[in-house]
Amino acid sequence: MAGVTIRDLRKAYGGLEVLHGVNIDIADGQFVVLVGPSGCGKSTLLRMLAGLESITAGTIQIGDRVVNNLAPSERDIAMVFQNYALYPHKTVAANMGFPLKMRGMAKNEINSRVERAADILGLKPYLDRYPRALSGGQRQRVAMGRAIVRDPQVFLFDEPLSNLDAKLRVQMRTEIRELHQRLKTTTVYVTHDQIEAMTMADRIVVMRDGHIAQQGAPLELYDRPANTFVAAFIGSPSMNLLPGVVGAGGGSVEVDGTAIAVPPRQGMDPGRKVIVGIRPEHLSIASSGITATVVVIEPTGSETHVVLRLGSRELTAVFRERHAFRPGDTVTLAPDPTVIHLFDEATGDRIG
Repeated sequence: MAGVTIRDLRKAYGGLEVLHGVNIDIADGQFVVLVGPSGCGKSTLLRMLAGLESITAGTIQIGDRVVNNLAPSERDIAMVFQNYALYPHKTVAANMGFPLKMRGMAKNEINSRVERAADILGLKPYLDRYPRALSGGQRQRVAMGRAIVRDPQVFLFDEPLSNLDAKLRVQMRTEIRELHQRLKTTTVYVTHDQIEAMTMADRIVVMRDGHIAQQGAPLELYDRPANTFVAAFIGSPSMNLLPGVVGAGGGSVEVDGTAIAVPPRQGMDPGRKVIVGIRPEHLSIASSGITATVVVIEPTGSETHVVLRLGSRELTAVFRERHAFRPGDTVTLAPDPTVIHLFDEATGDRIG
């Protein structure tokens, strides 16, 4: 196993730069998730780690080696792809053992490693089957098994669950996390799904337009987003972001004509234009507060998501209790003042 150090990493295609000086430190054994919308550069970064994309500038270090000019086969990494990349004419055992066969490893050692990986992944009953006889989840396990048998220093996962249905994705998230806890191999995982990122990562790196918007532990990003982009991206349903103005004395913010108390913090200059961030679960029904109109009710069973209209904007509230709302009802909501987020209107950066 080994840590990964990325310093001032840049990637350009001709005159178009798509990664702009990325810096990431990944500790030995850590599970790091790169997350962000399509086109943010996360998959390009992973492919540069793997050696599948050239580096325009900067350095990538795996363990104590700078690997910029090393071929993928010399980096001691194993990659699991979105589309499984299995050989249809080879059995499960042959697919898993193929990279070892290409290394010229002895047959008995290959069989031993394949048996061990199959045991870890619950694939022993399927070793003689071909990929066409497997479900999507089983094929993904085979792809993971092919990575495990190599015993690499680093695992790389490129959106491995995006082809699976919702229920299977939840199951596979748990299996990959359990696998990491068992093997303790350094892992870099790319996804556009922030729920995957929140539930699987030791540390999340949120990317936007080739830059790092924020990196840290999942709950750190959830509780203290550095900017409105991270605030809106991390969390489901998304954080409500409403324009406001700091009131006299700096102890309140006026949103749509309603004064909302906020704990004092630096930068609360009266009259300053801000964006007020409120998580949907931090809104509760009250006798005074923000008055909004119910638009859509979405019961999920354990919770009820309610979309409301506030002036020309929408906001979402999440209730654990059951309420008999109907579209068109007027509801007064009060945010929990201890967990209100404030961002500068011009820059989007966190205040305080």
